[in-house]
Amino acid sequence: MSDDTPQGTEQDVKQPTDEPTDERGAHGDGRPEDQTPGTSPADAEKDPSTWVTGGEPATGPQRSYLQTLSQEAGEQVPEDISKADASQEIDRLQDKTGRG
Repeated sequence: MSDDTPQGTEQDVKQPTDEPTDERGAHGDGRPEDQTPGTSPADAEKDPSTWVTGGEPATGPQRSYLQTLSQEAGEQVPEDISKADASQEIDRLQDKTGRG
C-alpha cells in the first residue's frame, strides 16, 4: 500500500464564517435576526416591575422603537422613562398601532 494518497485539499478545509453555528440564533441569545430586542417569549413571561435593572434608564433601542411607535400613535413618551416603563409602554403602543 502506497502512502502517496493526498491527505486533503483546500476544498476539504472548512473556513470560519460569521454564520451562527448553534441554536442561539443570529444575535447569540436565541432571538431570530428579525425579532425586536425584548420581544422573545422568555421576555414576555417576566413582569417588568420585577426586573433588577428595571429602574435604570431605557436603552437606546427601546427609546428608538418608542419614538417610532409614539409617532405612529400620535403620542409623546417621556425622555426619562425607565427600562421597565419603556417595556410596558412598547407593549401598549404596539397594541394601539397594530404592531403587536
